[in-house]
Amino acid sequence: MTIRLLIVDDHDLFRAGVRSALPDDIDVVGDASDVDGAVELITERAPDVVLLDVHMPGGGGVEVIRRLKDQVDSVFLALSASDAPEDVVAVIRAGARGYVTKTIATPELAAAIRAVAAGEPVFSPKLAGFVLDAFSSMPVGDIDEELDRLTDRERDVLRHIARGYTYREVGEELFISVKTVESHVSSVLRKLQLSNRHELARWAHDRGL
Repeated sequence: MTIRLLIVDDHDLFRAGVRSALPDDIDVVGDASDVDGAVELITERAPDVVLLDVHMPGGGGVEVIRRLKDQVDSVFLALSASDAPEDVVAVIRAGARGYVTKTIATPELAAAIRAVAAGEPVFSPKLAGFVLDAFSSMPVGDIDEELDRLTDRERDVLRHIARGYTYREVGEELFISVKTVESHVSSVLRKLQLSNRHELARWAHDRGL
């Protein structure tokens, strides 16, 4: 399956280099150099994955995610020269599925893009510890109380929705019908007092699910 990718980075040569180096199963459908341009193109072209720089004019990768994560189904993978813990944690808290540094080799980058497109989190080895430390320090009392309202199957559906799976894909993964997935999502929304699947995904991301 071809993955539709959009590259967001403020260095023209870097965008061109990534575009030319990626394998044929990753189709670059556009690129942008700043926040406003990224928001416009992502909304227009609806890529599967957005390869997103962290530091850019207009607010950086966090601002792009903040403006779009409730509007599109694209998955965000941060690719940055920075390996500072505060940058990693900020962009993951915003909603990125993964974070890799620009020292990554092309085959590993392609593998990371495929992984996040499939719903898997991806981090450069050094960075994974930052994320684990950040989320392990979050208070869990309220989280446990809310999660306890959900059945085991509802939690399974919630985790897949948080990873960006469509209802059809959730059904295939869990061997249940699309209607059953919809029923579970409706039940979870009601129990957590949320309005839609985007709020549900954000709720789960905020809790490290």
